[in-house]
Amino acid sequence: MPRQLILNFLKFLLFLGVGVGILYLVYLNQNAAYTEDCALKGIAGEDCSLLQKVWTDFKSVNYLWILLVLLAFTLSNVSRALRWNMLLRSLDYRPTFTNAFLTTFIGYFANLGLPRMGEIVRPGMMARYEKMKVEKVIGTVVLERMVDVVTILIVTATAVLLEFDNIAGFFLEYADLSEKLGGPMALLPWIIAAFFALAGLFYAFRKKMLQSALFNKIKELATGFWHGLQSIRKIDRPGLFIFHSLTIWVLYYAMTYFCFLSFGPTAGLSVVAALVVFVFGGWGIVIPSPGGMGTYHFLAQTALAMYGVSGDDGFSWANISFFSIQIGCNVLIGIIALILLPIVNRNYQPKHLISDGGND
Repeated sequence: MPRQLILNFLKFLLFLGVGVGILYLVYLNQNAAYTEDCALKGIAGEDCSLLQKVWTDFKSVNYLWILLVLLAFTLSNVSRALRWNMLLRSLDYRPTFTNAFLTTFIGYFANLGLPRMGEIVRPGMMARYEKMKVEKVIGTVVLERMVDVVTILIVTATAVLLEFDNIAGFFLEYADLSEKLGGPMALLPWIIAAFFALAGLFYAFRKKMLQSALFNKIKELATGFWHGLQSIRKIDRPGLFIFHSLTIWVLYYAMTYFCFLSFGPTAGLSVVAALVVFVFGGWGIVIPSPGGMGTYHFLAQTALAMYGVSGDDGFSWANISFFSIQIGCNVLIGIIALILLPIVNRNYQPKHLISDGGND
């Protein structure tokens, strides 16, 4: 256990370092531009601090809109919990809404420690309190994420269709694909060689591996995982499942638009501009770093520049959006969920239509 804790801590430091490093590079780049702009306006260097500007911008925000961001986030997780329970009930479990709701928030909180850690913590805690097979619960979470990926691809395609000229112009100006792909493409022959080498080793030792206790355990876990993935075929009301899936992402988009309205330089931007910034920022969160730190800032600020928002205002908005969501939603509500979960389950005994021995 101590070794695993050390490894997790090192992973946390690694991803945190990546996120902070990217954020620092974004800051350095924007600070240089901000300082140059101050010089052109005749503003003295000691009166030209980007960090001071960000702090001033935070104080100028209309926090009524930020409260609506928190409300939208909470409502999105109502739909997420209801959708998740639909999948779990298709496996003949009967989890409570409260447990699904609270563990969902805890999963977001865990993602701030290690990217995607929440996809393990959330089903693990749900399986513990509801006495379910953890591999089946993980299967439903993976299925949820697959649905989310399809949804964000649809949203991305919609944004591209609506703002094709702006987005295409951005990539033509800033994206040199030959340089971007040169490194990874050079590694392709080595990746293929490693794949065939591993396949050869598996074939040579296949009989011993298939008879081992480890393989049987992996097979048992994979079977439970597959059952979790199959849960979508058994849901009672597929229309309601689709409704909740769309509601989650509509509310995510609303969070971005409410952040727009809270900050003067972005308050007048269109709903389409909010969609594009939402898509760019969403992919920034997908990239592995704690909660999208750094990557979210870079991509959201880049998208805002398409609509004439200056770099320093874009940097301020990205910080307002990022920290409002991460601290106000994921940290604050995540801690509340951690406190409430054991309390509401103190005398709770789950009742299911099947008995599979819990998650032991």
